[in-house]
Amino acid sequence: MFEIRRYTPADKPLWDKYVAKARNATFLFFRDYMDYHSDRFEDHSLMFFVGNHLHSILPANIVDTTLYSHQGLTYGGLLMDVDVTAADVIQLFKELNAYLPQCGIRRVVYKPVPWVYHQLPSEEDLYPLFWICKARLVTRDVGTTIFMQRHLRWRKDRRRRLRRAQDVGVEVVRTDDFAPFWQVLEENLMSRHQVHPVHALDEIRMLHARFPQNIIQYNALLDGQVVAGMTFYLTSQVLHGQYCSSNDVGKECGAVDAIHDYVMHHDFPNIPYMDFGRSTEGDGSILNEGLVAQKEGFGGRTICYDTYEWDV
Repeated sequence: MFEIRRYTPADKPLWDKYVAKARNATFLFFRDYMDYHSDRFEDHSLMFFVGNHLHSILPANIVDTTLYSHQGLTYGGLLMDVDVTAADVIQLFKELNAYLPQCGIRRVVYKPVPWVYHQLPSEEDLYPLFWICKARLVTRDVGTTIFMQRHLRWRKDRRRRLRRAQDVGVEVVRTDDFAPFWQVLEENLMSRHQVHPVHALDEIRMLHARFPQNIIQYNALLDGQVVAGMTFYLTSQVLHGQYCSSNDVGKECGAVDAIHDYVMHHDFPNIPYMDFGRSTEGDGSILNEGLVAQKEGFGGRTICYDTYEWDV
């Protein structure tokens, strides 16, 4: 039924056109995002055709004999448009498992797109993962999400910190200048964890230039100085907090709370979900209780990010 082809750069227009109409895709799957770190990953994305019609796509990379849902992305299972059916996907995974050994691939590590990012129900892949691939659930991470139309009241300590920010005159601004916040972020990560942000300043600037409506920066200012900031990734369904950091002054005056209040109640009150991302460490088995408690204070509750693995 399917002709399976490995993606090549010549396929970019067709790939991007499909991403734009897929019911479980976000802007992260456009090639201008996926390929910004192409020097770090050997792309092995797959395109599934029925005749001349592109049926579905799988963002992926390869390491030795393992095919991964693209490791440069947080999630990335099979992307499907509205015409893809459950029966189609069962047959697709049967044929995929026959195809991969021909490419020297012996193992698959697969991260489905979390359901909050779906524009329509899109879990057709989970059924054949279990019954056809005999996939093993190898990692489960805790994420925290707010249902914006039914969000819970903020915890008392978060409300108190918001009042503190309002009392001292914290100002929240949306900006295209990432540099002041990146300095705060870099200093925090280095002093506390001895690591750098996943994205260097030049990279986030480049990605923002490519996706100015999707990558958004908010800063909190006190007396004209940036004391905290948050970088958001905006999709059709989700406002995702990609980065959040504050300096000592920002922590003292509740600057991050002021940003959350502004985006939740002023700029994006009608977005379906606000996602804070993962609060687990290492292989996912360690819950950062302080981090998840902070997110729960804003009314967030848990969804899971799962990773599956199977042999072919």
